[in-house]
Amino acid sequence: MSTHESKKTQQTVKLGATGPEVFPLGLGCMGMSGMYGATDDAESIRTIQAAIDRGVTLIDTGDFYGMGHNELLVGRAIAGRRDKVQLSVKFGALRGPDGQWYGNDTRPAAVKNFISYSLTRLGVDYLDIYRPARLDPAVPIEDTIGAIADLVKAGYVRHIGLSEVGVETIRRAHRVHPIVDLQIEYSLASRGPEAEIFPVLNELGISATLYGVFSRGLLTGSKPQGPKDFRAHLPRFTGTNREKNEEVVNAFHRFAQERDMTPGQLAVAWVLARQPAFVPVVGAKTIAQLEDSLGALARPLSKDDLTALDALVKISGERYNPAQMKHLDSEHR
Repeated sequence: MSTHESKKTQQTVKLGATGPEVFPLGLGCMGMSGMYGATDDAESIRTIQAAIDRGVTLIDTGDFYGMGHNELLVGRAIAGRRDKVQLSVKFGALRGPDGQWYGNDTRPAAVKNFISYSLTRLGVDYLDIYRPARLDPAVPIEDTIGAIADLVKAGYVRHIGLSEVGVETIRRAHRVHPIVDLQIEYSLASRGPEAEIFPVLNELGISATLYGVFSRGLLTGSKPQGPKDFRAHLPRFTGTNREKNEEVVNAFHRFAQERDMTPGQLAVAWVLARQPAFVPVVGAKTIAQLEDSLGALARPLSKDDLTALDALVKISGERYNPAQMKHLDSEHR
């Protein structure tokens, strides 16, 4: 084993008490399927493969990203590299051919139906982590987790995860089968999980994979690219919130520049420093964005930096619109 390989192997984070060892940053692939404007499949595939070459192991997707497009893309990128990656897949969201959202379906039969399509699109025999994307209010979480537990016994799934659920749901799910991680939005702009959710994860031996680290590009200065861009309809990117947040983001950028960091590196470094036992999942669409995020691993922040950023960054607006927030189990207190 070379020195480089040895260092890479040692630099891992364990997902929960029973989960796999993963590289300290994961790659989220949603943005490669049109959620944030135009994409390039060839560049997306090169980015996934570059991430794998750099040691990234956790690749996160969802069967409803681009209505299957994202899984097909990931499948092409990991062909011949399956042994180097851990696939995290979300399921359950229902979408029409026009892209409309129609709620969630996590009935046991639906769970087993969804995974059969995911395995085929990804070109694999099993998934490392399988998780419902949202809580289905019509189905007890015990039934959904029980169905995934059946898939674990059958060898189609290695570990079970959750996404955007609250404390009660986490406890109920964990009683049915060990949960390795909760996927939830967390960034300098979205710190809600700190109060109640993270303490329960620590108590139960569950990790977290943290998405939205850049607050959907807000912290890096990215702006919606037209009405089809998901962010054009989010509170933080519209109206007076947008104007207030631009001032905060400009100050954030100056803070990064003073430390010879990019805004993206500062956003990732903040999460790594604040939650060292958890794994940020970065939504890089290009090799340049990927390399930028990986640069944060070599630029740790001090306690003074964290204190200064807490005072500096006060983001206006919720992360979703009111109707979407209402349906997030993780937001229920």
